[in-house]
Amino acid sequence: MQHPLPANTPRSTARTTLLALTAAAAFGGFAATSMQYLLDQPASAEPAPSAATVPATAALPAVVNGTPMPSLAPMLKRVLPAVVSVNTKQRVRVNTPFGDDPVFRRMFGIPEERIAQSLGSGVIIDAQRGLVLTNNHVVEDADEVQVTLADGRSLKAEFVGNDADTDIALMRIPAQNLTAIPVANSDRLQIGDFVVAVGNPFGVGQTVTSGIVSAVGRNNLPGAGFQNFIQTDASINPGNSGGALVNLNGELIGINTASFNPRGSMAGNIGLGFAIPSNLASNIKDQLLAGGVVRRGTLGIDTQDVDARNMRALGLAEARGAVVTRVYPGSAGAAAGLKVGDVILAANGEHIDNAEALRNFQGLQAANARVTLDLRRDGKPLQLVSGLREAPKALAGNQLDERLAGASFAELPESLRRQGLSGVLVDEVARGSRAAQNGLQKGDVILAASSGEFTDLGGFRASFGAQPQQLVLRVLRGRNSGQLQMR
Repeated sequence: MQHPLPANTPRSTARTTLLALTAAAAFGGFAATSMQYLLDQPASAEPAPSAATVPATAALPAVVNGTPMPSLAPMLKRVLPAVVSVNTKQRVRVNTPFGDDPVFRRMFGIPEERIAQSLGSGVIIDAQRGLVLTNNHVVEDADEVQVTLADGRSLKAEFVGNDADTDIALMRIPAQNLTAIPVANSDRLQIGDFVVAVGNPFGVGQTVTSGIVSAVGRNNLPGAGFQNFIQTDASINPGNSGGALVNLNGELIGINTASFNPRGSMAGNIGLGFAIPSNLASNIKDQLLAGGVVRRGTLGIDTQDVDARNMRALGLAEARGAVVTRVYPGSAGAAAGLKVGDVILAANGEHIDNAEALRNFQGLQAANARVTLDLRRDGKPLQLVSGLREAPKALAGNQLDERLAGASFAELPESLRRQGLSGVLVDEVARGSRAAQNGLQKGDVILAASSGEFTDLGGFRASFGAQPQQLVLRVLRGRNSGQLQMR
């Protein structure tokens, strides 16, 4: 995408502008360290360097050979007031070797709880309603969220909703005279477009870094949920999470989210940063405003990777795609005519390299979306158009089997799936219920059951089509796994 020059910049200076921006982007990668992916967790505030410790730099000339030096300052004057600092507080229980013994706590001065604080950033996207977008991991489990505006005002934020699987959260602040960032169409981004990241890294205050779009559509990063990241070499450091990635017109194209570094996110930036596209963030925001929850579509099928062992049997020339292993009755996939053995190679023109890629694609679609699937069936190409149906959010145990009464089950977070787990999460267990008496606990992961095979919540429900005489669950609790018999 080509960015128009500001109205007061002569077209003859376009080449000078791009050369200067290219030099700035190259300089931004000077302090690179080492590489690996870790989510940019909110960082505790660190004191800003004093004036004595900040090295003096020579001022650049305003004009070179009669040509004004290009600057991002006019654009940033519009953007900076819309980027906020987000401060969270969370009450954390302090455990001791002697549990809750009050004598032990008094003897050693150990409090029952402490206040954990963290810092992040946010973006005002609606000035009239005071709506602020940020990352879910910035405000997750927070008991109190305070937003500080660029003009110094500090306000308590109201939580509107969140979506952990795309790492988006929406807040509202009660303030007048706010400035919002206009939202651009992130689908028009191209590799090489210039971008600017704005946030509050390490709590030192509002900071601006620049770079280019290094890649789009990144979806193979471990530890995150549904993904469609913009990759950039603009510095994204701890505390930048939830801040703005903007184009040279000052329009929001992404929410800064993550960075690569093998030493951990606190080790700093190495030029591999990731942002959630503005189109995805806007879609999540609209759903949260409409109903407080995000509704996703699903085909209602199970798949597995195509590998070197089965590709020839499936009539493929390469080991790529997601082969259908199960089609659930009454699902969108069944209505569209999908069959066991079909190999899905593309969805809406997007390459599907494996089962995880297909799951990621579905997770980013709305509940009523329609998708075009490119398949191989018996080695021959085939195209099907399918609607999607809403994926279940949670299931009550007594809807499945009375032996599970009192428990509720939810989809496994995508961050856990990308660590190699499959199954369902025990979301709640009522005290004294049958499920509790059988040993189920909140946070357990059900990996397998004697009811039948499953990989997700829809499959778990389908496995109880015929109730088993004996119900045994294989459960992961923390780092330990074992079996529980439901009576």
